[in-house]
Amino acid sequence: MSKIPIEDFEKMSRDDQVHYLTENLRDLDDELVERGIEILIGAGETELAISLAKDSGRVDRAVKIAIEEGDFLWAALIARKAGRREDSERLYREGLDYYVSSEMYGRAVSAAEALGLPGDQIERLFEAGVNSERRNMDVGRVRYALDNLASSLESALAGRDDETAEGLREAMSEERLRAMRRSAGDQER
Repeated sequence: MSKIPIEDFEKMSRDDQVHYLTENLRDLDDELVERGIEILIGAGETELAISLAKDSGRVDRAVKIAIEEGDFLWAALIARKAGRREDSERLYREGLDYYVSSEMYGRAVSAAEALGLPGDQIERLFEAGVNSERRNMDVGRVRYALDNLASSLESALAGRDDETAEGLREAMSEERLRAMRRSAGDQER
């Protein structure tokens, strides 16, 4: 698309404005950039809004949007690329705190690595993430998925009488018995 005057842009529908902005993100008139950022945020296109702000030299605006979205890693990277090392480090530290408190340990590990924290601290974050995932695991869904997998395997084995098929059937039968015993033991407690 070609550049259009801001008056014509304002007459467009919201969907057409978003489409125009995404198609011309790197080639917008300066007078349209701030309005474009707001429209993209309103349309849920925050990544594009951040890119538009960053690419148009509005580093503070890009960082602010990223922080509001909880993306401290991107905010810190934008600050670092803009030559703002102290801001970048502060954002990584704020991000680390935010990610740990939100139990977003993968991102916390990334922030810790960017800060150059010692390996034992990074390892503790990783372990906290594994433990968090373990606590939040829906055992019922895992059991359902495994039951479906077993059912699919039984269907695949139908009509096969070779040694491998027989061995799989026996292993599955033994595992079902163990699962029933564990379940019965859990119910007695």
